[in-house]
Amino acid sequence: MSSGPEINSLRAQILQMAQKSGEGHVPSSLSILDLLWVLYTRVLTIDPSNPNSENRDRFFLSKGHASLGLYSVLSARGFFPQSELENFCEFESILGGHPDRLKVPGVEASTGSLGHGFPQAVGVALALKIKRNPSRVFALIGDGEANEGTIWESALLAAHHNLDNLVCILDFNHSTDRALKLGEISLKFKSFNWEVKEIDGHNHEQITKSLMPQSSSRPLFVLAHTIKGKGFSPMENNPEWHHKAPNKEEIKTFLGELN
Repeated sequence: MSSGPEINSLRAQILQMAQKSGEGHVPSSLSILDLLWVLYTRVLTIDPSNPNSENRDRFFLSKGHASLGLYSVLSARGFFPQSELENFCEFESILGGHPDRLKVPGVEASTGSLGHGFPQAVGVALALKIKRNPSRVFALIGDGEANEGTIWESALLAAHHNLDNLVCILDFNHSTDRALKLGEISLKFKSFNWEVKEIDGHNHEQITKSLMPQSSSRPLFVLAHTIKGKGFSPMENNPEWHHKAPNKEEIKTFLGELN
């Protein structure tokens, strides 16, 4: 099953937040939206009313510039009131261009420069293993982010320590192709001794199945084939929209597509 009415509602919300603030990476947020929704509705063991429980699963949005997608899902799941979304990127808002773990309930790590969230996830997964805590750790990285050396250092470390409680999801929306192609990214992770799966990153059943607990003793890499700007045809795979907010006329056109 692919996107349903809940996803379309979140897509509209993301557009409206960006239009009102004049900020945000809309296409990146849209490419990961289905992945986030499935994680927070079907996969993660986490209680919005007690987001810091020691027994929670941990999720790291390593590509933190896609914060609009995360904020819309966290709000829909009850981590904070939806009214907070109206203040995105305002001076006193808890919701900035990148998530801040000290301000936003449910956010595990503050992000900024790419390549840092995944190493933190590896460290947390190792700590949980040492403490014999059965919780799982998920990190969502971008394909452009996979140009960073820290991604590969972390992948080597995770495999060395047999972190079978760790899942790395790659949002493979091809945004980096014009700068540096990743090649056979699945084969690269296999060569680093990871379990590897490839899925349609907008198909909820495939996402769910791929993220269920594994019998392997190795960390899991899920390559999710996605479309940057998914849901709005003028925006899909169009680099012009990488960091651009829709104006009032454009948002009318976009929202019309959802109907």
